Amino acid sequence: MQGAQRRPGFRAIAERPYADVLIVGGGINGLATFRDLAMQGVDVALVERGDFVSGASAASSHMIHGGIRYLENGEFRLVAEAVTERNALLRTAPHYVRPLQTTIPIFTTFSGVLSAPLRFLRHGKGRPRERGAALIKIGLMIYDSFSRGGGRVPRHTFHGRRQSLERFPSLNPAVRYTATYWDASLHDPERLALDVLRDGLAAGGDRARAANYAEAVGERDGRVVVRDVESGEEVAFAASVVVNASGPWTDLTNDALGESTRFMGGTKGSHIVLDHPALLAATGGHELFFEHSDGRIVLIYPLKGRVLVGTTDLEHDMADPIVCTEEEVDYFIALIRHVLPDIEVDRSSIVYRFSGVRPLPGHGDLAPGFVSRDYRIERGSIGGATDAALLSLVGGKWTTFRASAAHLADRVLDVLAVPRRRSTRGVPIGGGRGFPVSERARHGWIAEHDTGVGFARASVLLDRYGTVAAEVIAAIVDDPDDAPLANAPGYSTGELRHLARTEHVVHLDDLLLRRTSLAFIGEAEGAAREVADAVAPVLGWDDSAVAAEVERAIAAVYAADPSWTGVRS
Repeated sequence: MQGAQRRPGFRAIAERPYADVLIVGGGINGLATFRDLAMQGVDVALVERGDFVSGASAASSHMIHGGIRYLENGEFRLVAEAVTERNALLRTAPHYVRPLQTTIPIFTTFSGVLSAPLRFLRHGKGRPRERGAALIKIGLMIYDSFSRGGGRVPRHTFHGRRQSLERFPSLNPAVRYTATYWDASLHDPERLALDVLRDGLAAGGDRARAANYAEAVGERDGRVVVRDVESGEEVAFAASVVVNASGPWTDLTNDALGESTRFMGGTKGSHIVLDHPALLAATGGHELFFEHSDGRIVLIYPLKGRVLVGTTDLEHDMADPIVCTEEEVDYFIALIRHVLPDIEVDRSSIVYRFSGVRPLPGHGDLAPGFVSRDYRIERGSIGGATDAALLSLVGGKWTTFRASAAHLADRVLDVLAVPRRRSTRGVPIGGGRGFPVSERARHGWIAEHDTGVGFARASVLLDRYGTVAAEVIAAIVDDPDDAPLANAPGYSTGELRHLARTEHVVHLDDLLLRRTSLAFIGEAEGAAREVADAVAPVLGWDDSAVAAEVERAIAAVYAADPSWTGVRS
C-alpha cells in the first residue's frame, strides 16, 4: 500500500514505526495518559482498535462523582481523590462538566446501620440491607468533609416526608425522607475525550501521534505488531515503554503481546434512554439516585431532554456479547415503578440502549457492587524483552482519569528516566479553555462569535463544543451548502462536514454515536442517510459506500439491543 492511500493516523504510525512510548487503548484513560506524556515532550504514539472512546468509556452513566457509595467499601483514598478531581473538572472542563443536584429517596430510618459496618469488615460479603436515613446522613456528612477547602458544590440537605412530596409529587408516598447533595454531570463523555485527544496532539506536535481503527495484534522481536483494521496492513512498532490501557480487554491485549496476565474481572453495566416527558418532569431536574430492592445503587437522570436509567452490575465473560438484555430492561422499568409508581413506563419509550464492561480487577467471590473502583499499575515486559517495559492499567474510572493518567505517566517517566516538565492539574481541557461561566460572559462570547449563524445557533454550538465552537462556526459560515438536517434539525450539514474533516472520523457510526448526540437522543436512525450524504464528499464515499455505511451505522446504534432484528417500524 502506498503511503498516500493510508489514513492519516495510521500513516503517521507506519511511516515512523517507533517512539519512546506506545499506548494501546484509546478510551479516556489511554487518551489522558497520551495528553499528559505529550505535555512532557515525550515521543508518544497511541493506537485504538476501534474508534476513540468506543469501548468501556462510551458506556458511562454520564456522571463525574466522588462516589459516595464507595465509603461503605472503605475506599476513602479513592473518594477523596474523586471529589478533588470532580471539583477540578468543574473548573477545567465547565463546557461538559456541570454541577448536578442528586436526590436520594429514603424509605427507612435506621436500616443498615448495623449491617453496613459488618459488610465493610467482611469486604462486601453478606446479604445487602437497605440503607436508611441515619446511615445515609452519616455518609453524606463524611462525603461533604472531603470538599472542605476548595469545594465547588454546596453541602447536602435533608427533607422529611411532607417536604419531599411537595418537591417531588410523583415520588412513592411511602418515602420518609429525601437527601439532596451535589455532584457533577458529564454531558458529553465522548466529546470530552476527543478534547483530551486534541489537546495531546496539539501539545506534542510531530512527537504525538494517534490512530483509531489500529489494533495491537501481536509481538515480534520485542516490537508490537499494529494492524490497520481497515486495510489489514501491519507494522512492527518499537517502543521503550508500552502502556496497556485497553480497559476490560487488558488481559487479552497482554496475551497478544506475549505477557499472560489475569488482572481483570470486569462487571457489565447497562443503561436505557427514554423519551418520556412525564418521567422527565417527575425528576424535577434532579438525578434520582437510590437503592433498589437488591441493594444495587441505581439512577434516574434527566439529560438532553431524555431520561437516562441505569445501571446494572453483572458478572461478564469478555467472550460474550455486551448487550442490554430484556431482563435488564425489566429491572429498569421495575425500579422506576418502585420510586415513581404513578409514572407509566414501558418499552415503547426507549430510544437507545447501551452497555459496557467496567475495567475492574479480578475479585473472586466478592459481590460485584463491592469490587474496588480504584486503580493500580502492573509492570511486565513485551515478549520477554528486558528493554521493552509493559505497564498495564488495572481499573480506573471517568472521574479520576486525569489523576490516574498522571500516576501512569509518572511511572513511564521513571522508566524513561525523564523528568516531569509540568503538571496537568488545573490545565483547561479543549473547549473549556476560556469558557464563559457567567451569563454576562456567555452573552459577550456569543455576541463576538455569532456572525453568520445568529445568536441562538451560536448559543447551541457553545453548549455543544465549548469555545471550540468558534472553529465550528467559522466552518459553517464558510460552507455554502450548510443546511439543517430534516430529521435532526439541531445539527447542520456544514457542522457535520467539519467534524468529518477534523475529528478522525472513519465510519458513519463514529459521527452518530460519538461525535454527536444523535444516537443518545434517539434520532440516529432517522438521520443516518442524511448524515452520510452530507459527509460523503469529505470522506470519499460513493453511493455504494454510503449505503454500506448507513447499514453499518444503524446496526451499531442497536448493537446493545438484542431484540433488534434489523427492522424498525
